[in-house]
Formats: sequence, C-alpha cells, structure tokens
Amino acid sequence: MATVALTKETFDQTIRDNDTVIVDFWAAWCGPCVSFAPVFEDASEKHEGIVFAKVDTEAEQELAMQFGIRSIPTLMVFRDQIVLYSQPGALPGNAFEDLVGQVKEIDMEDVRAQIAQQQNGDDHEHDHEHEHEVEHSG
Repeated sequence: MATVALTKETFDQTIRDNDTVIVDFWAAWCGPCVSFAPVFEDASEKHEGIVFAKVDTEAEQELAMQFGIRSIPTLMVFRDQIVLYSQPGALPGNAFEDLVGQVKEIDMEDVRAQIAQQQNGDDHEHDHEHEHEVEHSG
C-alpha cells in the first residue's frame, strides 16, 4: 500500500475509518523530510493494515496548526483514533521499523483504561500525566 496524501477534508475520516494511521507532516523544502520520504514509502509497502499518510504542511497549514506542528518532519501515530506517538525528527529505517512494530504490539485496552482513569480523576493523588507514547530507540 502506498502512502496517501491527507488534507483537512480527508484527515478526520481517515483517522476514524482505519485502525492504525501513521502521519508524516512534511514539506518539500525540508531536507530531512525529503531524506525520510523513501523510508516512509518503503514501510508503507511492507505493513498491510496500516495507513501511511503524509500531510504537506505548506499546502495544509491549517492542519499543521491544529496539531501544533512546529518542527518537521513530525511523525504522529494514531491507533483507534488515539495518538500514541507524536515526535519531530526523521527516524532511520531501523528505528522507524521498530516504532511500527511497537505500535502493532500495544494493548489498546490498557491504553483506553489509562485514559478512562485520567478522565475520571481516579489518579488525583499523583501530580503527573501518564505517557501513551511509544518510545523509539534511535
């Protein structure tokens, strides 16, 4: 499956209609973005069932602002409409493959339980936020 270009008109529906979506916020003038593009494209061919999407921050400035994108490339991973990972910076191929593997392995029931616990305020004794992000080794 090749990468798909997302716009503000198609973004929400793509996230809603697919279990896992990995989004690359990029721009043509960005050297690291251009260097990362083949890694992203290659991964899209290897991993069926995951949507690999690209957002051109020049053409889709409203989307970039909506997600607070300040540095590109920025990768965001959505699974069941929940952001699991959001980090700026291009990843080398092996680190990106590691990230994709970790995303596939996450227990979403556990993530939903943690989110519900936060929303219910059950964890008010601790003054910190739980991390739902995937760690990448790189």
